[in-house]
Amino acid sequence: MIHLENVIKTYDMGPVSVVALAGINLHVKAGEFVVVLGPSGSGKSTLLNMISALDSPTEGRVVVNERDVTRTGRRAKFDFRRKNIGFIFQTFNLFPTLTALENVQYAVDLQNGKGSNGKAAQVLESVGLGPRMHHFPHELSGGEQQRVAIARALATGNPILLADEPTGELDFRTGVQILHLLEEQAHAGKTVLVVTHNREISRVADRVIELSSGEIEADGPPRGGRADISELHW
Repeated sequence: MIHLENVIKTYDMGPVSVVALAGINLHVKAGEFVVVLGPSGSGKSTLLNMISALDSPTEGRVVVNERDVTRTGRRAKFDFRRKNIGFIFQTFNLFPTLTALENVQYAVDLQNGKGSNGKAAQVLESVGLGPRMHHFPHELSGGEQQRVAIARALATGNPILLADEPTGELDFRTGVQILHLLEEQAHAGKTVLVVTHNREISRVADRVIELSSGEIEADGPPRGGRADISELHW
């Protein structure tokens, strides 16, 4: 599903070049639940940007769902994301003047064209926001806003779900609810990648990739074996 071959990403910061990814080789199968673990500045978000074609590598090759997105143009990248990627941002990125329902409906319309009624409400119900779907983002808690963001990503039906620190701004109870939702998507056959600095979250993954200074330091099952979400604490 996801293949990165010797991916290097450098950013020119005036007279200095910063290496964000230093030769990443990564292969992720369809239906895997993968956690990318590392501290701030390790390259986690840059890695997601490569996979989602929000950015292009300086060197190397990126193939996602059998499509080479390494050097595609802006329009082609937009079309690729629309058909393949559901992105959950840590900062939610909701439209403040739209209700929860309208935020999700926007994603449905973008994916399938206007007139796809009912799906947005159905997905919001599935994440426990049925009674709150007509509220605006400022009327929702942080956890509720994150669930709207997840519903928006799920409503597209896309096969790959990328989550950038999806529990970073949430309390433990809400964070666990979010992890349950992501785990359910992996069980349903979606490929799920979660980037986080929280090692405890990595215990529930099929596979943990540890990044440091733009390099993969470890890649394998969680330390001590996979845990049930009910066993987590932070």
